[in-house]
Amino acid sequence: MSPRWKPNPDVRTGRHVVHHLHAHLVFLTKYRRGAFTGPMLIRCEQIMREVCADFEVELGEFNGADGHVHLLVHYPPKVALSKLVNSLKGVSARMLRKEFGTHVRTYLQAGHFWSGSYFAGSVGGAPPTVVEQYIEQQNRPA
Repeated sequence: MSPRWKPNPDVRTGRHVVHHLHAHLVFLTKYRRGAFTGPMLIRCEQIMREVCADFEVELGEFNGADGHVHLLVHYPPKVALSKLVNSLKGVSARMLRKEFGTHVRTYLQAGHFWSGSYFAGSVGGAPPTVVEQYIEQQNRPA
């Protein structure tokens, strides 16, 4: 028997839950120092996609500028955003420091790459396509 409505592929189902949760995350480098280069942003995106996969989170969009990054994540309700953010920032800082050590060291403040704070916004009010366009329009350094 087929449903009377066309299923929305963005709506996810679990054993006891149906969800459609998106969050817009913004991470700043320490003191907003312009640490990122184009290759660093590419690698940062790869690292963050791997971390998201470990959490069963979909990284829908990623972009950034020299001093910050934007992410649009689609996450299940079992994931605490604060734990996801902690892993994203921790793993990316460690890997970027390891792979781009000479460059990153010039921007480290007391050994920290990321600012301790971050922005997390629910994307329930704005359609995800609007947020995706906003993220895509960030000025990525060459």
